[in-house]
Amino acid sequence: MEKTIMRSFERRKTEINSSSMADIAFLLLIFFLVTTTIQTNRGLSATLPPHTDEPDIAKFHDRNLYKIHINSSDRILVEDASFENFEKLHADVKKFILNHGNDPLLSDNPKDAIISLHMNRGTHYKRFIEVMDALQGVYYEIYGERVGLTAKQFRALDLKLANEKAQYDKAREGIPMNISIADPNKIN
Repeated sequence: MEKTIMRSFERRKTEINSSSMADIAFLLLIFFLVTTTIQTNRGLSATLPPHTDEPDIAKFHDRNLYKIHINSSDRILVEDASFENFEKLHADVKKFILNHGNDPLLSDNPKDAIISLHMNRGTHYKRFIEVMDALQGVYYEIYGERVGLTAKQFRALDLKLANEKAQYDKAREGIPMNISIADPNKIN
């Protein structure tokens, strides 16, 4: 009889029921995934040509090509000459685009003017973006001037509004933004 009494007083091991913990963790995971906002970088706005197996070979006169090269040391060459500053680049590119055939060394007309941006693989993104912004800024200034706006005002046009869309189209008429980004060279 003593043995039966002793057995009833033995302590049982205490266990924590963890079966619902997995459910709670799963619900918390779903909650945080649904409520968290993930920031995405917008990147550069550039229209890429459609992919074709056969490359298009464009024919253009050499005088219609304005060459800018950024080497792997982030140094800029403009028309095979050393780069001075962005103000001079801005003025030279604008003069090149709006030449209308007056200077035989510059473009025939704004429609045919091509700005060629070429870089090496070692070129830093910051330098590329800096030059690209400067080139696009020239075009935005030209477009703005054609409709009596500043470059900043032109870029702020709301294309959903009919009158602002008309201004935008009028400004860009006959002057496409011809910026060619050439494939980078390998560096040794």
